[in-house]
Amino acid sequence: MRGNREGNGVSQPPRVLIVAGSDSSGGAGIQADLKTLSALGAYGMTAITAITVQNTLGVTDVHAIPSAVVAAQMRSCLEDIGADAIKLGMLHSAELIDAVAEVLAEYPAIPVISDPVMVAKGGAALLQSEAVGALANMILPLAAVVTPNTEEAAVLLGSAVEDEPAAERAARELSDRFDTAVLLKGGHLSGAGVQNLLAQPDGSVARFVSPRLDTQHTHGTGCTLASAISAGVAAGLPLNQAVSHACGFVHAAIANAPGFGQGHGPIDHLNTQFRLAT
Repeated sequence: MRGNREGNGVSQPPRVLIVAGSDSSGGAGIQADLKTLSALGAYGMTAITAITVQNTLGVTDVHAIPSAVVAAQMRSCLEDIGADAIKLGMLHSAELIDAVAEVLAEYPAIPVISDPVMVAKGGAALLQSEAVGALANMILPLAAVVTPNTEEAAVLLGSAVEDEPAAERAARELSDRFDTAVLLKGGHLSGAGVQNLLAQPDGSVARFVSPRLDTQHTHGTGCTLASAISAGVAAGLPLNQAVSHACGFVHAAIANAPGFGQGHGPIDHLNTQFRLAT
C-alpha cells in the first residue's frame, strides 16, 4: 500500500490534500475531512476555499477565499509534502474552479475524488448557479471518482432522480458523460435501505447497501464519505474496496452520532475501528 513508504525509518501514512470549505460547527467540510482522515490513518493537508458561518441549524454566511490563495495553498502542499490523492469539496465559483483545475492539470498522476457540493443540509447554496457548467466541464472529467447525491445528480443531468431505477440510469449516464467512476449516493431516496451505486466507464455497476437509520444527525455525511474514499484510494485500495470501506465507516459514524445541536447534528468521525493498515 502507498502508506508503506519509509521516512526517517518509519512507515508513512497515505497523504490526502483536501480542497474544501471550512465548517465552523465541525460537522462537515474541512473539519470533517481532517477528522475522517485521521481516524482512518491518513495524513490530511488543506487548501481552504471558503469560511462558512454555520451550525446544525444551517449556514448563515459564506466568506470566499481568493482563488489565487486557494491555488497557492494547493501548490505549497503538493510541491513539498506531495499527495497520494486529492479530495475536492466546496468549489463555490467558476473563477475558483478554473484556478483549481489549473493546479490539478499540473499533477495528472494524482487521483482526484470530487464531491460536487452544491447545497448545504439546511438548503443554503454552496455553489453559484453559473458555476455548475464550469464544474462539469473543468473538474469532473479530471476526477477518478465523483460522489454526487441524487439532488446534485439531478442538477448535473437536468432531470429529477426520484427512485432507485432512475438512480442507476443517472449513475450510468454521469459515468459515460464524464468518463469517470461515479458513486451516486442514495441517502435522499426513500426505502428501508440506503443504496449507493458505483458506476464505472466499463459499464459495471456495484451496489453498496446499508440499513437506513432513523436520525436527524447526518450533517457532513457527504464530505465524510468522499474523504474516507480518498483515504482508501491514497492507501492504494482498489476503488470498489475503498468505497465499501468508506460506506461502512460512514454508517458506523451515523449510528454513533453524539447527538449534538438542535438541527442536523454531526456524526461520529472518531471511530478508528476502520483504520487502514499501512
